[in-house]
Amino acid sequence: MSYYKVENLEQYFKHYNKSIREPRKFWDRIADENFTWYQKWDKVVEFDMQEAEVKWFTNAKVNITKNCIDRHLAKRGNKTAILFEPNDPKEEAQHITYNELYDRVAKMANALSTLGIKKGDRVCIYLPMIPELAVSLLACARIGAIHSVVFAGFSASAVAARVNDSECKLVITADGGYRGNKTIDLKGIVDEALKTCPSVKDVLVVKRTGTAVNMVEGRDQWLQPLVDAEVPNNVAEIMDAEDPLFILYTSGSTGKPKGMLHTTAGYMVYSAYTFKNIFAYEENDVYWCTADIGWITGHSYIVYGPLLNGATTVIFEGVPSYPDFGRFWEVIDKHKVTQFYTAPTAIRSLAKEDWQWVDKHDLSSLKVIGSVGEPINEEAWHWYNDHVGKKKCPVVDTWWQTETGGIMISPLPFVTPTKPTYATLPLPGIQPVLMDERRNEIEDNQVAGALCIKFPWPGMARTIWGDHQRFKETYFSTFPGKYFTGDGALRDEVGYYRITGRVDDVIIVSGHNLGTAPIEDAINEHPSVAESAIVGFPHDVKGNALYGFITLKEAGAWRDHNNLRREINEHISSHIGPIAKLDKIQFVSGLPKTRSGKIMRRILRKIAEGDFSNFGDTTTLLNPEVVEEIKDGRIE
Repeated sequence: MSYYKVENLEQYFKHYNKSIREPRKFWDRIADENFTWYQKWDKVVEFDMQEAEVKWFTNAKVNITKNCIDRHLAKRGNKTAILFEPNDPKEEAQHITYNELYDRVAKMANALSTLGIKKGDRVCIYLPMIPELAVSLLACARIGAIHSVVFAGFSASAVAARVNDSECKLVITADGGYRGNKTIDLKGIVDEALKTCPSVKDVLVVKRTGTAVNMVEGRDQWLQPLVDAEVPNNVAEIMDAEDPLFILYTSGSTGKPKGMLHTTAGYMVYSAYTFKNIFAYEENDVYWCTADIGWITGHSYIVYGPLLNGATTVIFEGVPSYPDFGRFWEVIDKHKVTQFYTAPTAIRSLAKEDWQWVDKHDLSSLKVIGSVGEPINEEAWHWYNDHVGKKKCPVVDTWWQTETGGIMISPLPFVTPTKPTYATLPLPGIQPVLMDERRNEIEDNQVAGALCIKFPWPGMARTIWGDHQRFKETYFSTFPGKYFTGDGALRDEVGYYRITGRVDDVIIVSGHNLGTAPIEDAINEHPSVAESAIVGFPHDVKGNALYGFITLKEAGAWRDHNNLRREINEHISSHIGPIAKLDKIQFVSGLPKTRSGKIMRRILRKIAEGDFSNFGDTTTLLNPEVVEEIKDGRIE
């Protein structure tokens, strides 16, 4: 693939400046030289940032799976496309070639069509990290159905909310999933969810664990017999550049999750371009991203980005601690992995273990190591660099979001000098700016502000499914004419960016974006709870953890706590998922509020962090006396 090649920092700046001066020409050349199109575009980009309206490659016709699979068959048909490493290391790994992937996707696409799924229909995919997950995404894209992957750790009510929001016709799930030494009852969760999902007509079930499951007559079918009945070829649907490709839900600061909609051509171009450049991928490399395909990282950097480049991509079913803390390093050694991309949470948890878990495995195949999901702290960065990269692999500390579709700010390996905790420089074609409280752009270096992007890029989400007004208000109204990331950042003396965290009420826990509002809603449903407020606080392993301040309906009952804490966390687990459980729960007689009734989370955040300085003028609060009480009762 003939992407612009950058050899050194001087070349990067020359190349970057040209991409900013002539962005249309830049993206036109990348799209023209690297992909197979049915029809080329009339215009590279059309946009109105005030109205949050963006179109890329207007009137172009394409199918992303033709670019992910078909065009590789002549030269790479027998090359491994997907390398599946199961949860149990004793189970044999699967090497699925591009030829085999074509057959599997074609048959699955035909099976979906046989069930009446057509272009524009929504399909919910709730599967563990097995090859059928990637095949399902690609089969949907093949026929123009819109896939909505739900992370297979979410609860029944979370699944139901997502299925109902996008009115999915079909759900693809499994009898169960393995996670370390546990088995998860995925089919049972889906059955519970679908009690309130009238749009779903069919459920396809993958046999993975062999667990006995309830099959609802007229709705549920085993996937494999259906697929086996189909022929292994399929004519891909011709898609318009702006036809929807997928919906992926991310937490909002209001209770309802946001269904971010990504479209076909722009996402294809951006995920392919960023993968190739940030991971310095070469023909015979073995690339491994440890994320789940249920998150945007898995969409862009396990499935689409790697396959668009004809890469070998690892799908890992397991967890880093099973059967022992050497599992990641054993897999790298076993499959001679060359690029490794994981989350700071995983790095921190493994860094707590004996370094000999790492050192007993041969990691000499590694060329590039990366970090994703949240800013990586300095201690974890050095451990990762020293023990995993052996000080010879560039650490690409990547910043991006579900909404951006792909990586935006990151070192380019062997080009950008790295700096711990800094995502460093924007990719060519990306125009970040820092904004002050008066909505003015901050020009200089050694400054901090709200991180915005001032020119569109191909991978960006186009809307929130069914709610464009919310999309516009969330991302384009705070700083009119610019995309507001919701993150704060600082820019150092040489122009490197460091992300300082969310400026709204979304907390990144173990790399997962968790909105506080839906968690508070779940807590408030508990019969003993009157009100709650959730904030994040720094955590050695997770990056951030959740601290809950909770008032109870019965005065005085808040002194009796342990069973209630357990009940509240179980309630959260069943409504949102185990990832959203609170690490600390403090029962309080009241929450600090303004006179208009707004909870002062800024004060609660400082208390949770143990910072009792500079609360501001608390006399303006409705109940200033409660601040001292909360401070005195803080859980260490």
